[in-house]
Amino acid sequence: MLTLRQLRYLEALAEHRHFGRAADACAVTQPALSMQIRDLEKLLGVALVERRHGDVVLTEIGKEVARRGAQMLAASRDLIDTARHRGRLLTGPLSLGVIPTIAPYLLPKILPVLQRRYPDLRIELRETQTDVLLEELTRGALDVVMLALPFEEPELESVSLFEDPFLLAVPAADAQPRAARITSADIDLDRLILLEEGHCLRDQALAFCGQRRRDSAMGLGATSLATVMQMVANGYGVTLVPQIAADVEVRDRRVRLLRFAEPQPGRAIGLAWRRTSPRKDDFAALGRIVGDIVGRASPAVRPGGTE
Repeated sequence: MLTLRQLRYLEALAEHRHFGRAADACAVTQPALSMQIRDLEKLLGVALVERRHGDVVLTEIGKEVARRGAQMLAASRDLIDTARHRGRLLTGPLSLGVIPTIAPYLLPKILPVLQRRYPDLRIELRETQTDVLLEELTRGALDVVMLALPFEEPELESVSLFEDPFLLAVPAADAQPRAARITSADIDLDRLILLEEGHCLRDQALAFCGQRRRDSAMGLGATSLATVMQMVANGYGVTLVPQIAADVEVRDRRVRLLRFAEPQPGRAIGLAWRRTSPRKDDFAALGRIVGDIVGRASPAVRPGGTE
């Protein structure tokens, strides 16, 4: 009989592509995991993995079994959640994924409120890029994710929480007094510093600018907004900054923030979860808290001023 344990072991093997690492992730011995995989192959009558020296590759049928198995594992986790959380709001473990251009700026405001209002809730955080979060959410490794909308995943539902406008950060020495707000035409694309490939903020910035930036001679691409802001402060270029990040990232008087004309560019921040999840009331409560906190936040004085 097929078991959830076998499917969990196959899922770990698909992720780690190594029997030893997969066994460690499942907190079992390597022989025990290997035996369960062989039993699953015998039950299904197909080879699920190609065993190579120091590496494991799933066969085509193995990938399909792993994909369908991930759906079954997600459904089993949802079933457990249904029993555990029936009638109780925001209790027990909740695995929350957040993209890096949101996590450092919202979590310090959200987590204390959640802890105070829901002391029985245990948040398990995962911070990584959008594609990884959506994949982990779909297969049940995460309960809910906070990210920029929209996205294309038919198995997921989402709700928009708030709008996050973009500001243009420029070296203060380059900023001239302006009587009006700026537009995309005012951005020197050759000086536009972006996060590295994989960050949705990079794609949003390029979409707003209306064309692909020519690669600069210095090849500036960074993994964090903090690094980008240091480049701007030292006169290497300009960048788009989400408003929620400005209080944290723009504390250097060598940087000036400029506001765009209406309609201002920006991004919609929302929550996403599996359509089959029984914890939609939890996610609605979480969304209300985020919305309340962001709505109460008052504009701070920016170093060098905001025009």
